[in-house]
Amino acid sequence: MMSRTTAAVGFSSAQDLHNALLTLDSHIDIPWPDRDDAFEDTPDRRVDLPKMQRGGMSAGCFVAYMGQGPVTAEGHAQAQQQCLDMLDAINRMQGTRNGVQAKVCSDVAAIRAAHAAGILAVIPAVENGYGMGEDPGMLKLFRQKGARYVTLTHNGHNALADSAIHRPSLGDTPQRHGGLSALGREAVAEMNRLGLLVDVSHAARQTMMQAVEVSATPVVASHSCVRSLCDHPRNLDDGQLDALGASGGLIQITAMPAFLKPKPEEGKRAGFVSDLVDHIDYVVRRLGVEHVGISSDFDGGGALEDWQDATQGVNITAELLRRGYDESEIAAFWGGNFLRLLAQAEQQAGEQSEIN
Repeated sequence: MMSRTTAAVGFSSAQDLHNALLTLDSHIDIPWPDRDDAFEDTPDRRVDLPKMQRGGMSAGCFVAYMGQGPVTAEGHAQAQQQCLDMLDAINRMQGTRNGVQAKVCSDVAAIRAAHAAGILAVIPAVENGYGMGEDPGMLKLFRQKGARYVTLTHNGHNALADSAIHRPSLGDTPQRHGGLSALGREAVAEMNRLGLLVDVSHAARQTMMQAVEVSATPVVASHSCVRSLCDHPRNLDDGQLDALGASGGLIQITAMPAFLKPKPEEGKRAGFVSDLVDHIDYVVRRLGVEHVGISSDFDGGGALEDWQDATQGVNITAELLRRGYDESEIAAFWGGNFLRLLAQAEQQAGEQSEIN
């Protein structure tokens, strides 16, 4: 892809390098209702804590995901309660069981300290601003439970913003607000104040571009891909990527075959690690190393033929090495860039706290 010389000097194998890195997966779903099985090596979870430990994965953002429902007082009340309950379940994913030690980490210092101590870092997050309902005060509760980002929408418009994929079954027209609603703008400002990253995955193009413009902290697309390589409404086009890059933001390329490559005329679409790294290459060429990272969307639909679960992350490290990326670049993709954005959100929250 590009003329690079030596990669990861001092490591005898991709596995050695992978084990030495702080590897962070920025988007993982949890089973719901909760089964209290995060410390078990389960047959039906792509990510549990034993798999992370075996696979050399240091940290993961585990999301409280709510599918979009009716934009009504009753729908919002149910979503708010579910979101809080799911964050509580994620907060129970800590301690020592079955020879695995994990800790819920709500800031960058805690994540780095956990990694240095050989402890898995569990980072809570919220997928779908529907969980906030129409009450920005909920965001403070999310942050108090350790959440580090909120995805503005899922599939279907909510009270905050328009989604990339509208839901006629919920009464959606292609647009509801023309991007962010007034409430959505208020929510973005509150997220900035609290140190919550604004996640634009699933957001409509207008929503995403407006979020980049109004957020005081650079935004993240926690699990998205490149539209020029795969024309899917969930992916970011070149104009969106350019806006993301200019603002200091970040796209975390995700292991969803439907977002990585066009569907073949015949047969099943299969995605591979090489397809994911093609998208990383594209963003590096267009924006630079500092604007791209890695996510799996495991247990939310993500999986590749050669990255089936948290034990196989080394395959991405190996492919990045094969393409000539060096240790510092691979470290940036695997978590360094995401931690930089979290630190910026913390700094922004601290500055606003001092002002207020």
